[in-house]
Amino acid sequence: MIAKLTGRLDSSGAGHAVIDVGGVGYLVEASARTLDALGAVGGEVTIHTEMLVGEDFLRLLGFARAEERDWFRLLTSVQGVGAKVALAILSALEVADLQRALASGDSAMIARANGVGPKLAQRIAHELKDKAGALGGIAGGGTVAVPAAGPMGDAVAALTGLGFKPGEASAAVAAASDELGAGASLDALVRAALKKAAK
Repeated sequence: MIAKLTGRLDSSGAGHAVIDVGGVGYLVEASARTLDALGAVGGEVTIHTEMLVGEDFLRLLGFARAEERDWFRLLTSVQGVGAKVALAILSALEVADLQRALASGDSAMIARANGVGPKLAQRIAHELKDKAGALGGIAGGGTVAVPAAGPMGDAVAALTGLGFKPGEASAAVAAASDELGAGASLDALVRAALKKAAK
């Protein structure tokens, strides 16, 4: 299982990129947002991946953030949502917008994505409304954004590693960050978030 690639962006096209890792070029399918986030050809990139294996295919999907990959997995758990449709949804909607759409049952927002009709959008909104809370910290109709990278993202990972649910970890880290300020270190964030989560 390939979980992450770090290398040079060799090329990119519609729906895919080639990442050169030690002279081996990995063809990675990705959403438009991930491809935009990779930057210019020739630059150093890190991409989180999901490998799909079938009887007659082997596909590597790439995501700019691990959070986006988690949402891809959640979307594809819905009947009728394959990799292509899930990537289309992640291309059309920011993760925060997707969280809000699911929390409020806004199937019309989900239906903006290519290949997603009204019925499928309603099924996604219905099936994922409760599940999405575990990923996005959705509680009581409000949305807590999950930090993607840097000390906040590392702090969320540290708390989830200690057994906290992703939503709880995100909320605690967000509260700790508000209290400590934007320049807080990872150590300070984790300590403050643990105190918040323990209350």
